[in-house]
Amino acid sequence: MQFFTIYVSLSTYLLKNNGTQSWSGLCLPVSVWAKDNMLDKKAKQKIINKFKIHETDTGSSQVQIAILTEEIKQLTEHLKKHKHDHSSRRGLLKKVSERRRLLKYLQKEDEKAFDELAKALKLRIAKKMIEDEEARQKIEDEILAKQELKAEQAEEAENERAEVEDHKNKEDEE
Repeated sequence: MQFFTIYVSLSTYLLKNNGTQSWSGLCLPVSVWAKDNMLDKKAKQKIINKFKIHETDTGSSQVQIAILTEEIKQLTEHLKKHKHDHSSRRGLLKKVSERRRLLKYLQKEDEKAFDELAKALKLRIAKKMIEDEEARQKIEDEILAKQELKAEQAEEAENERAEVEDHKNKEDEE
């Protein structure tokens, strides 16, 4: 009940102050605050043009990752100035996890494009993902090598057993 009262009071306050929010004495209209913390159309179009795969591409993984990277940079700068803006911090974490998901998908589907994008955007997480993938591949290779070794040993044991049997059969015949 108390939460509802606080929420109603805040919305009433915002309506009375013509949709403005105030932080530490600074009173900005909501739309101005949002414009400062979002990509404008020109910046987004510039990113799309730089990372698009084909002429009409606006939503490929590469484009989405590039846009998310720019938004993450902007939110990071905002959070350096406004340390207690927890809702923006939550939004930042959502964007980071979405980018990570898209990076994993791109790495799985097209490793060459993943490497190029990681270098172009200078992503640290991509380096970590590459290292993790190499470690996983190394472990898989070791497991395969062990399986091949076991198969070879089993084959050698079978050949030795067959030779012993042949030798016994020859001795029995003599």
